[in-house]
Amino acid sequence: MPDFDLSITICSWNTINDLRACLASLRQSREEGSFEVIVVDNNSEDGSPDMVEREFPEFRLERMSRNLGFTGGHNHALKVRNGRHAALLNSDTIVHPGAIRRLMEAMSVHPEWGVIGPKLLNTDGSLQYSCRRFPQPWAAAFRNTLLGRLFPNDSLSSDYLMKSFDHESTIEVDWVSGAALFLREEVYDRLGGLDPEFFMYCEDIDYCRRTWDEGWKVVYVHDAVITHAIGRSSDKAPNRMIHRHHLSMYRYYQKHVIRKAPLAARPFLTAFAAGGLAVRAGLFLAKNRVDDLRRRMAR
Repeated sequence: MPDFDLSITICSWNTINDLRACLASLRQSREEGSFEVIVVDNNSEDGSPDMVEREFPEFRLERMSRNLGFTGGHNHALKVRNGRHAALLNSDTIVHPGAIRRLMEAMSVHPEWGVIGPKLLNTDGSLQYSCRRFPQPWAAAFRNTLLGRLFPNDSLSSDYLMKSFDHESTIEVDWVSGAALFLREEVYDRLGGLDPEFFMYCEDIDYCRRTWDEGWKVVYVHDAVITHAIGRSSDKAPNRMIHRHHLSMYRYYQKHVIRKAPLAARPFLTAFAAGGLAVRAGLFLAKNRVDDLRRRMAR
């Protein structure tokens, strides 16, 4: 019999201030249900693990000797947890009062919901598009690229981000963000952990897709709210993260789009996905290089 109804797993890498705020918000939510908190520290160098031990002794700390990535860190926590269900939570999140209670109630009342995600807000209080449709290679050509700037109202990226949805109701969606992903025990028992082929990025899309494939639902819960400061860990190594992100997208397309396409279409889709993502990554890397040069010249 599990010791807790829920295990909240947090994978941390050099985000000491964000992690402190996240854990403080969870401490304030302790009366909302029976849950444990497991912090997996991916060999941080900023004092994060010592801070957790010193300031939050009621929470469990797992020190890693190397960086296992988002996927490896959470998979470790999922294996050693003492809770029934699990919640994957980013270290750069702030849990609002009532969110844990609402999401745990949803798991209890709706056994057909395999994965659920809360409403995410940006740090300025604006909506973060955290529930989306499954990605397609042609939509990626527009989002966050020059084409997207030339055509800001393109239907492909708007549909992917579900911009027409007001996010004020609880609905079934294709996938929810791994920044705050609540996972039913039975789904984990069936699927296991996150796919280790995704070191970080796209593991949430992959997991939600596999959840749907196994007959459970993925649901966005509008009245559970969490604030998420995007990219606090990845911003510390932006170029490396650009590479990892696009590599993960290619792996996702290979696994769920290309392999399921008609045999004759696979070479075209492979070339389109690989070429498009390579160009997209190159543009992002070039922009970072130009921005870096500008900063140096301005000194």
